[in-house]
Amino acid sequence: MNPVIARGLRSLQRNILAGLITVGPLFVTWLIFSFVLGSLAKAGLPLVQLLAAIFPEDWLGRPVMQSVLAVLLTLVVLYVLGRLTSLVIGRQAFSLFESLLDRLPFVAKVYSSVRQLLDSMMAKKDTNQRVVLVDFPIVGQKSIGFLTRTLVDSNTGEELAAVLLPNAINPTSAFLQLLPLSRVTFTDLTMEQAMSMLMTGGAVAPDGIAFSQRQEDTVTPRR
Repeated sequence: MNPVIARGLRSLQRNILAGLITVGPLFVTWLIFSFVLGSLAKAGLPLVQLLAAIFPEDWLGRPVMQSVLAVLLTLVVLYVLGRLTSLVIGRQAFSLFESLLDRLPFVAKVYSSVRQLLDSMMAKKDTNQRVVLVDFPIVGQKSIGFLTRTLVDSNTGEELAAVLLPNAINPTSAFLQLLPLSRVTFTDLTMEQAMSMLMTGGAVAPDGIAFSQRQEDTVTPRR
């Protein structure tokens, strides 16, 4: 191959790779925000369409304005719900609502599972919900997981760990692994750091991580 053409191809390859590295984080950020904003817009769109039918203004009929108003209304509703549930009356009403859900066989299982997962994700640092590493998919290759609870093998009495392993880029889907607690590597990562690593494919990560198990980490955490 002509040396001039070879140098041109190598330069083209380097520039394209540099462009991908530059655009990659922006693209991932755009995907995340578009998913979140799209979900908020879909939730509030029926109310905006109802308002457009009651008040037939030209600006209410524009799709862009409807999407913006839908996002704003959904955020307002979430804020109001958060404020209400922080009050005594709101907590009592929410407890009553949850007790009604518990009477629905299938809905109760799904709701309780999702609620426990969210509580685990939002747990404070002094609880035993921690960011850990486990050998997955094979020994020697570790995956980031969230220790949601510990339990006991009813046959042997061995301490077990329930670890949720979110998928990178799309942490909304995950694997649930039950494994001996001794095979879990505890880290000092926060939930925010772990989620940043998952959502960026490892591009955003601390300089160091506890990859190897330490002797003091084999102690069973509090249940």
